[in-house]
Amino acid sequence: MIAIVQHIAIEGLGELEALLKRSGYEVGIIKCFNNEIFPDDLGNIEAVITLGGPMNVYEEQRYPFLKEEQKFLKKVMRYQIPLLGICLGAQLIAKACGAQVTKASQPEIGWYPVRLTEEGKYDSFFAHIGKKIDVFQWHEDTFELPEDAVLLATSDRCINQAFRIGSNVYGLQFHFEVTDQEIKEWSGCYLDSFDPQTRTRTQKMLTQYEKIKSEVAHYKILFVYNFLKVIKEVVRV
Repeated sequence: MIAIVQHIAIEGLGELEALLKRSGYEVGIIKCFNNEIFPDDLGNIEAVITLGGPMNVYEEQRYPFLKEEQKFLKKVMRYQIPLLGICLGAQLIAKACGAQVTKASQPEIGWYPVRLTEEGKYDSFFAHIGKKIDVFQWHEDTFELPEDAVLLATSDRCINQAFRIGSNVYGLQFHFEVTDQEIKEWSGCYLDSFDPQTRTRTQKMLTQYEKIKSEVAHYKILFVYNFLKVIKEVVRV
């Protein structure tokens, strides 16, 4: 089973769930927003994906599950279970490994290019992705690289965009799982709907999505299947 950590109802797996199930994997979702408990027994968990959310990793008093998730992620890594963090999920992995998570110099909301580092070009998770891709961002914080982490992707606005720890732990600052429906929902929830510029900003993000929709769909599939290869390599060992 692949365990999914979901922090808020509107930030789910999107189309990734169908891709995982089509590949023969059972998907179990830990809904933090419903106060669901992290499992103690990891015996049937083949991999973990921890998703995004509007909370900050240092808001543990406001969101007590963040502290529990830190314990869970440390255990997952200690048992060498493949782990993928997306946005908040990547920041939580970084913090669990002792790295600092702080406010970025400027927020990123919308579509931005990221480019692979030399290490990223040869990393199995980024296989066949290309040297540069346009990805969807929605974050105000950024993470420092954990000790022994390898930087795989970067950008001009936010240096640390993706990292790997060891051979099976990955953190991505960007959202490769996003769909047009999520862009609409996040805009309605996170942006000030009374601001007349909100509608223009949302439409700009949706228009850009339509322009690169086929490219996004292509690398979405690649990221999923590349991560499944990471899982199979660990199982084979």
